Amino acid sequence: MTADPALQSAIDILAERSVAVLTGAGISTDSGIPDYRGEGAPRRTPMSFAQFLGDPRSRKRYWAGSHLGYARFRAAAPNAGHRALAAMEAAGVIPGVITQNVDGLHNQAGSRVVVPLHGTMDRVVCLTCGQMYAREDIAAQIDELNPWISRPESVTIAPDGDAEVADVDSFVIPVCSICGGPLKPDVVFFGEFVPPLRFEAARELVDGADALLVAGSSLAVNSGIRLVEQARRRKLPIVVVNRGDTKGDARAALKLNAGTSETLVALADALIP
Repeated sequence: MTADPALQSAIDILAERSVAVLTGAGISTDSGIPDYRGEGAPRRTPMSFAQFLGDPRSRKRYWAGSHLGYARFRAAAPNAGHRALAAMEAAGVIPGVITQNVDGLHNQAGSRVVVPLHGTMDRVVCLTCGQMYAREDIAAQIDELNPWISRPESVTIAPDGDAEVADVDSFVIPVCSICGGPLKPDVVFFGEFVPPLRFEAARELVDGADALLVAGSSLAVNSGIRLVEQARRRKLPIVVVNRGDTKGDARAALKLNAGTSETLVALADALIP
């Protein structure tokens, strides 16, 4: 029996159930990746898909910032929360993880079934022909085309790997080597829809589970709250772990206002046979 009554309640709710997991930016803060909406997060409006498509200078600004941020973003390592979820999957407690994050840390931690709702930063897609590229290859091209660009250690990164850059006019963006079309990191921008097949994979994880655990998400983005509503309609018990209010609190059987790393470690210790 744990000394924390709320944590014990979460254990009691999730015990002997197959638990689908939905994670957000809050699970990666202990890996040095900031949260959009958490306590102390700066006010910031990420670039919309319409801006990216419609304004060449906006594309330059995004790619310059994304390139600077990616150097530090890719250096982040999984934390104890990511590793706890991977251990629970390996033990058969959870069927997989649905994540709103684009950092790839669940995969690095050893999770095998991961549905990245909003894409991943390590791939780049051509918006004209759909050709996919490894982000490392595009980063190398950017370095070659923009030898002047620096990667200051003090650059301020965001959860999507973007960074703030002031002077972007001379920045040169690589284009698709197949058709010459514009390239975009394979992430879902604001104003873009989650690809239907990807969302369906997330729905299937929730459909096949007996409970839903939300970890580190305010559920402010539509894709996350839709999955919570799906679980509610199926009358699945929902446990939310997040510092601060979320849009799913009223739907939850239990809300823990707590950090994800320590909570997930404790849940893994209790739930893994």
